[in-house]
Order: sequence, then C-alpha cells, then structure tokens
Amino acid sequence: MSVNAEIKRATGWSVALSVLIIMAGILAIIVPPVSGIAVTILVGWLLIFSGSAHMAYAWHGRSGGGILWGILLAILYIVAGGYILLHPMAGLASLTIVLAIYLLLESALEFILSFLLRPLPGSGWLLVDGIITLILAIMIWRTWPASTEWVIGTLVGISLIFSGVARLTISTAARRVAKRLSAGSADGR
Repeated sequence: MSVNAEIKRATGWSVALSVLIIMAGILAIIVPPVSGIAVTILVGWLLIFSGSAHMAYAWHGRSGGGILWGILLAILYIVAGGYILLHPMAGLASLTIVLAIYLLLESALEFILSFLLRPLPGSGWLLVDGIITLILAIMIWRTWPASTEWVIGTLVGISLIFSGVARLTISTAARRVAKRLSAGSADGR
C-alpha cells in the first residue's frame, strides 16, 4: 500500500471520528442532564479504580506508617466513588460546585499572570480569559444548585464540539498535504 493511500485511509477514519465527536457534543448540549450524569458516573468509576490502585500499591509497598495512610486514602477514594455511583445527582451537584471553585481559582491565576506578563504581546488575552472565566464561575456559583442540571453537560458538549472541529481541521489539512505531495512526486517522475 502506498504512503498516500495509507494517509488517505487514516485520515478517512479520523474524519469519521471527528464527525462522531461533533455529533456527541451537539447531543450533550441538547440533553445536558444526561451527559452530566454520564460524566458523573465516569468520575465515580475512576475514583473506584483509583482507590483500588491505591489499595494495591499500599499493600505491596508496606513501608512503615505509609501502609495505613495508603489504605485510608484508598478507602476514601472507593467510598467517594461508590457514593457518586449510588447518588449520581448529588455527585453531579458536587462536581458542579467544584467546577465553580476551580474556575474562580483559575480566573485569579489568569489575572495575576496577565499583570505579570503585561509587557509581552498577547498578554491581554490572559486578562480577557480571566474575565470570562470569572463570569462563568460567578454564573455557576450564583445559580447553583439549579445550574447542576446543565453546566457539566453543556461544557462537556462544547469541549467535544471544539475537539471534533480541531481534529477535523487537522485531518483535512493532512489530506491536502498528502495530495500535494503525491501530485508533486508525480510531476517529478
């Protein structure tokens, strides 16, 4: 199989995956509570798997007092993950408030960075990003717990759409480069 055919096949799969990611993002925005619950369940399972890994590491590490703290941490992870899986709406509400706190802290850091990097070109975008992030954090915080039903799902949907569009753009650009290279090598024969 030629290199051009291999690139065409690989980018074909990438384009198809990009379209699926964009469609998933649109669906997540249309039905944000469902996508928010899906993310919450994923986080719950990740906590359980992380707790199991901590337990295995603590048990095999057995280094003095470290085993006790490792086991306690593992139990905390497993209990938190189990609680989220048993009570996904409460888990979603918790994730939403944690997201608001995270965005608040991120905006503060972006403000600090924008002032520290003020003489550099483009540093104004950090300030704009900080303002937008602060507005989003305040919006989530002030509407919580009502925002629980739409925030996580909507943000995941937006992220999926941007990821899909970025992947699609890169895939189509790779296809164009491959076409130009094959046309250039055909001309050089």
